[in-house]
Amino acid sequence: MTAYSVRTKSQSWYGQPIGILILDAAYPCVPGNVGNATTYDFPVCYQEVRGASIERLLTQRDPALAEPFVEAARELERRGVRAITGACGFMALFQRQVAGAVEIPVFLSSLMQVPFIHAATGKPVGIITANASLLRAEHFDLLGISPSIPKSIAGMETQPEFRSAILEEKGTLDSAAIEAEVVAVARDLIGQAPETGAILLECSDLPPYARAVQEAVDRPVFDFNTMINYMHGAIVRRRYSGHL
Repeated sequence: MTAYSVRTKSQSWYGQPIGILILDAAYPCVPGNVGNATTYDFPVCYQEVRGASIERLLTQRDPALAEPFVEAARELERRGVRAITGACGFMALFQRQVAGAVEIPVFLSSLMQVPFIHAATGKPVGIITANASLLRAEHFDLLGISPSIPKSIAGMETQPEFRSAILEEKGTLDSAAIEAEVVAVARDLIGQAPETGAILLECSDLPPYARAVQEAVDRPVFDFNTMINYMHGAIVRRRYSGHL
């Protein structure tokens, strides 16, 4: 018989290894989106960061959001998750504050994969972001990403369906239209920077279209889900079985 112990006295449920900080926003999160729990083959636990709107995080880069980010992360930790991720690459702004406030691993931004991707391919990293005009050197600096890593950045902010559905939260979302838009952006990025070794989808709303992007540009495609699955594999190790 296996004996188990209580992890913390405040925890009365178990089995949700990954906690996800989600923005205070409202639009449909289709399967594949970080905000859709059916995306994962394991249980996840969501916590909304109150007041963290798209406007305050992306456009304003509001430093006052640090407190609600830390509060939300601590709540996830109290609820028993083993690691905390985010649902927007621009959460890089608060990676250090959140990581310093909890005792479990924190990986808030998909951009954290940039050094790995560059090391793996030896080539420039192509980044497709929700808004290229708002993605600054500051976001990379706060993640410890060297400016010497070559990057090509393209944005979705001028794509009609993505902009109205996600950035403007119109309340509906045409997934087929967004797929066509991100594929077009990816093709244009590779056309302008053919030396690109791989694509990183910064935005948590873009992973549903990763396969279509890969088919279009014939490159490895990374996103929030590659990072989340990687971390899950590290914190929930499985015993091996088989034979010689």
